[in-house]
Amino acid sequence: MEPLYGPIKDYAWGSRSAIAELQGRPAPSAVPEAELWLGAHPGAPAAVERDGGRIALTEVLAAEPVQWLGRPVLDRFGPRLPFLLKVLAAAAPLSLQAHPDAEQARAGHAAEQARSGGHRNYVDPFHKPELLVALGPMEALCGFRDPAASARALAALGVPQLRPVLDALAAGPAGLAEAVRRLLEWPTAERADLVAAARAADGPDADLVALLADAYPADPGVLVALLLNRVRLAAGEAIWMPAGNLHAYLRGTGVEVMAASDNVLRGGLTPKHVDVAELLRVLRFEVLDRPVVAPREVADGVVTWPVPVDDFALHRVTVGDGRSEVTLAVPGPRVVLCTAGRITVTDGVAPVTLGSGRAAVGPAAGSSLTVTGEGETYVASTGQV
Repeated sequence: MEPLYGPIKDYAWGSRSAIAELQGRPAPSAVPEAELWLGAHPGAPAAVERDGGRIALTEVLAAEPVQWLGRPVLDRFGPRLPFLLKVLAAAAPLSLQAHPDAEQARAGHAAEQARSGGHRNYVDPFHKPELLVALGPMEALCGFRDPAASARALAALGVPQLRPVLDALAAGPAGLAEAVRRLLEWPTAERADLVAAARAADGPDADLVALLADAYPADPGVLVALLLNRVRLAAGEAIWMPAGNLHAYLRGTGVEVMAASDNVLRGGLTPKHVDVAELLRVLRFEVLDRPVVAPREVADGVVTWPVPVDDFALHRVTVGDGRSEVTLAVPGPRVVLCTAGRITVTDGVAPVTLGSGRAAVGPAAGSSLTVTGEGETYVASTGQV
């Protein structure tokens, strides 16, 4: 194992305290700190130390792909790290978004590469399923809820203009696509009045409408939010977001692991590029009954959140309070992030000691991970390939 140094993205919705405090730096930070990237995505690769300086992890993998990735990962995913670990810290709502599946990503990327100019929805040919584990209280919108509940929420606003949307929702899940389309394609000149009328109403979702409408007063995504599950996570609970799942983080801090892609299709609640037509094409209009994933204990001091992909797996290891050492056998290359206390991790090659907010990376050529000390750490790896 060796220390890994990740870049921090300063998106406007980021927190000025969460990542800084996690890493023991002064807060508030000079700029919003939204995401700490710990991986080898070419958009913002982390770095390791070599010869007195730092080089991108992408260069290390390219130079020694078999040692770092292992033959099974190399054969399955090619010469790249197939997962990306992040710390996400939201002080304000993120965009209403979804990600393509593998086939959609390949086709979309190829089509965009064949043309010149214009915005790129598909910056790479890979899918982007995600798992987010809350480090503390966190709120998010995740997946479509029962259309009957959505209809009640919209009806409670008392906005007559929403009647066609309510009629669509009356058809149950079969009407979700029409309801979303009508809202996201609302006439531009009428959007501010629609959102203002919803903002002025009183109802069970008034606080959510106010939160979003105050930030985006002419965005129909404010109303689309009422079609989604509003999820309040406690520390250790997670959200699984497969392809085509419409979602938006509202606030809070979590550890996020995903397939290494940056393909995002946005429908609103953002100043960034919005492509409603493409978003509607990739969305899965189905009810997500159980958006929250509870941790599953797999050994003393070790929990995981099972996911149906092999791009990544995530484990949380806790040591201390009578548990002085934990050994974890996970395949392929590993990225380790300490989120509390102080721990030492070794893969049989070299130990690394990490404090809170610090990370390490180890190659597939290493053996099982052994964690000692007192603290909490997250281990990202590939799934069984």
